[in-house]
Amino acid sequence: MQFAAFLFFTGLVAVIAFLSTRKTDEGTADGYFLGGRSLTGPVIAGSLLLTNLSTEQIVGLNGSAFEEGILVMAWETLAALAMVVTAIVLLPRYLKGGISTVPQFLEERYDKTTKTITSALFLSGYAIVLLPIVLYSGGLAIYTMFDIHTQLGISEMSALWLTVWCIGIAGSLYGVFGGLKAVAVSDSINAIGLLIGGLLIPVFGLLAIGEGSILEGINTLMQSNPDKFKALGGPKASVPFSTIFTGMMLVQLFYWGTNQAIIQRALAAKNLVEGQKGLLLAAFFKILGPLIVVLPGIIAWHMFGDELTNKDQAYPMLVSAVLPSYLIGFFAAVLFGAILSSFNSALNSSVTLFGLDIYKAYIKPEASERQVVRAGKTFGLALALIAMCIAPLISYVEDGLFKYLQEVNGCYSIPILTIIVVGYFTKYVPAIAAKIAIISGVVLYSISQFVLKPIVFKDGDYLHFLHVMAILFVFNVCLMLIIGAIKPRKEAFALAYSREVDISPWKGTIPAGLAISAMVLSIYFCFA
Repeated sequence: MQFAAFLFFTGLVAVIAFLSTRKTDEGTADGYFLGGRSLTGPVIAGSLLLTNLSTEQIVGLNGSAFEEGILVMAWETLAALAMVVTAIVLLPRYLKGGISTVPQFLEERYDKTTKTITSALFLSGYAIVLLPIVLYSGGLAIYTMFDIHTQLGISEMSALWLTVWCIGIAGSLYGVFGGLKAVAVSDSINAIGLLIGGLLIPVFGLLAIGEGSILEGINTLMQSNPDKFKALGGPKASVPFSTIFTGMMLVQLFYWGTNQAIIQRALAAKNLVEGQKGLLLAAFFKILGPLIVVLPGIIAWHMFGDELTNKDQAYPMLVSAVLPSYLIGFFAAVLFGAILSSFNSALNSSVTLFGLDIYKAYIKPEASERQVVRAGKTFGLALALIAMCIAPLISYVEDGLFKYLQEVNGCYSIPILTIIVVGYFTKYVPAIAAKIAIISGVVLYSISQFVLKPIVFKDGDYLHFLHVMAILFVFNVCLMLIIGAIKPRKEAFALAYSREVDISPWKGTIPAGLAISAMVLSIYFCFA
């Protein structure tokens, strides 16, 4: 019954996505990579939420909340502020330039080599970090919920390999062959199911704790675990309070404002109004994110405590324990959709980056649009296979899944953010400054986190990685400005209006942005 419900809902989403994309010409670059620049606000919001809210978030962040409590909500609530900044500051510039990828802007602002270095960084990050982690966390969740290793009489590692490859193959079909519109439509449908199903988990969990009463469950949970409801983390926490004012906001701004896998949804907007509405609608729902990705982890701590040796299994264990059996199949299908969303979104963005920024630029400049799309699909399949081989090996990582993901991402996130910020807000900083800064950022961060931290400061007395990110960001911005002062561009950079879409802003952008910011501050004030 559970598996039948899972197959039915998953198949239904696939059929709807297929029918919705039949009229989109996916043989063209705009049609395949940007859905024909036709996405509306609600579709953008749904796709943004589900692209972000996958199992590396649901499983990983709930695992962190299981151990540390509500303080890890910073990863969710502060994202809303970054989305407001993106809607007001960055998106108008992106759409004005009519770009398909963030590296395309870097070519216009700096040069072709800077674009290529950035594309290579994105692709390496997706292949080695993001795609494998999505597959691993998804496989862990699915085989735990369905108890696959017991049902099939195989080892847990074999069950993990099996589920990882099933997810990878299904995700490849969506992300590589369906194009962005298929990804976005399926995301929007699954987003509704995920919001409903995700909210049901804490509801049933609180009912179980409160013996049938949600209010009694909340009261019992907070009185029994007061340390889990302190939002301001200490110096040794995974998110110390001080990091909120340093690297945390930089990471959020990179993720929501410059990460190709995310911002590609807004780049596909039919106009600036729809893009801004989509970002701000997603920001509002992002504030509610801790109900789905933090609270269940605390409930799992109350119910299981030290019984769990792997904290990343807290969420799937809670689902199996509190959700009625007739709903497990539906929720597994929704969760499967979330897994596919993050996987195929990153994969589709990788196809976009390779096809437009590498194949068309270097391998075959005279290639037609259909040839570019075909080459991108072939690359996407190869990338998916690599990710499927790497994913199960992540089970040997000792740190929590979510912390590991954020720390490793720093190798490319802050260097890319640095050159984009300087590129947009200065006119004379030259291309050589961007090349030096991006290489400096990657090398210095790698030395800091993978040489100094584990070898020189192995006792643990070392700066938090978010502080390291902030220091390197400031250092490299200053480095670029100094180079720009010594050897400026001959001509000031001016962003040309491509007229691809209407860039008249939405009148409600500023009021909505202020309201969202006030809500975020209120949440922190309540749990301070």
